Amino acid sequence: MLTRRHIRVKVMQCIYALIQSKDDSLEKQEKFLEDSIGNMYTLYLLMLSLLKEVHHFAASQVALSSKKYLENASDDFPNKEKFFRNKVLMQIAENSLLKEELEQRKLKNWYLNEEYVKLIYRAIIESKSYIAYMQTPTSTYEEDKQLIKTLFEEIIAPNEKIYDYFEDDKLTWVDDIPIVNTFILKQLKKVKEDKQPKFFLPRLLKDEEDMSYAKQLLTKTLLNNAAWEKEIEGKTPNWDKDRIADIDSILLKMAICELLNFPSIPEKVTINEFLEIAKEYSTPKSSIFINGILDKLVKEYKAEGKLKKMGRGLL
Repeated sequence: MLTRRHIRVKVMQCIYALIQSKDDSLEKQEKFLEDSIGNMYTLYLLMLSLLKEVHHFAASQVALSSKKYLENASDDFPNKEKFFRNKVLMQIAENSLLKEELEQRKLKNWYLNEEYVKLIYRAIIESKSYIAYMQTPTSTYEEDKQLIKTLFEEIIAPNEKIYDYFEDDKLTWVDDIPIVNTFILKQLKKVKEDKQPKFFLPRLLKDEEDMSYAKQLLTKTLLNNAAWEKEIEGKTPNWDKDRIADIDSILLKMAICELLNFPSIPEKVTINEFLEIAKEYSTPKSSIFINGILDKLVKEYKAEGKLKKMGRGLL
């Protein structure tokens, strides 16, 4: 679920937070990193459980509408139960592993803030996709999947109130929301009728090596901060270090650290990854500036024999 690029962003956020808070406690930063990565999975569970709660609310609305004195928009459809009987929605709503995980983590956000569930439900039943879906009494699994994918992509993922809610809850979630939403969308595209419950509860990290990489990148960047600054100053003679944007400085130090301390990662991968992060998180010209410095450093390191790379995929 979490790629190496996402991990690099998490490390960058930790170092930036340290600079802003002026707290030089490495232990605190390691804890911040672990929590930030772990909280991303919490966000994933909450976004997925929002579909679960929408299913529950839809079922309750149909039950209420069955009382003749109550009118409901679903009365105009040939099968009032069709939406909450949607096979993909039921796969999520009845997922025993998801239920256990939510209970274990005590995630009752939508129970305590039901107005967000109602808000999403109203937007769904007013949508053209929902109305078109409800016009027929039955549907195939693929049609059910297409509906949930469309509703998530067009209504849930871009909802500003949901975004604001998560932003107020945890600041690091601001950058995590697009990643989590993209991953859920991929899961909805790949889901099949025979998928086991664990399909919707993937591992956050591919393996323990990813967490080890994250911690090492953080600690080795911070512990060698002075050395990395000298490397940068040597390649920017006309620049005062205070003129380099904080994010650019952090990304450069992280990239240098990765080039010299992670022999299994090809230098082209390191450079490309940090350039992409710079394009997203720094100034428009940052990637050009960073690329120029890293290109000089790589040539220098190769000439001096400092760049020792090994493993598969190296050129």
